[in-house]
Amino acid sequence: MAAKSSAKSSAKMPARIRHIALCVKDIKATADFYEKAFGLKRTEIKEGSTAWNCYMSDGEINLALLQYKSEVGSGVPAGWTGIHHFGFQCDDMPKQQKQIEKAGGKFFFDLGEPEDEGFERKFKDPNGIVFDINWKGWQLTKDKVKNAKGGLRPAKLAAARKKVAKKTSKPKAVRKKK
Repeated sequence: MAAKSSAKSSAKMPARIRHIALCVKDIKATADFYEKAFGLKRTEIKEGSTAWNCYMSDGEINLALLQYKSEVGSGVPAGWTGIHHFGFQCDDMPKQQKQIEKAGGKFFFDLGEPEDEGFERKFKDPNGIVFDINWKGWQLTKDKVKNAKGGLRPAKLAAARKKVAKKTSKPKAVRKKK
């Protein structure tokens, strides 16, 4: 019995809900409301490729406020408001994608490129409900992977750099004895 529980504890963490996105009509008024009503921290309002966005958080969950420019990337009619999608942070995106598709989820839309800081891969569940996954986490949350580069987590990045440094570094100069 102990062997089974130790094997489970060494496995990767399951995907974690860390992101909820709302379609809103007035992004500034909505951000002001959630900041004042709940004390959420927030980013500046920025223009993205598909929507104006503002990210808010209690430190655990990221609440994305999205004022879409059109149906591109949203999949909803202009002017629609409400919960648009939610997101899971996972440790292994390709493995998670295979698991989602095997369970019946369908790919919907990539927001950005996989190497982008705010990248999300979006899917639809059997009901057509949109959700997304990423491995870096979302702004203002405790699990956000800082300084992610090249699709690698910091530990893997450091190991990759060390390996490259070994191959390319010059030998240290030999000290002369006096």
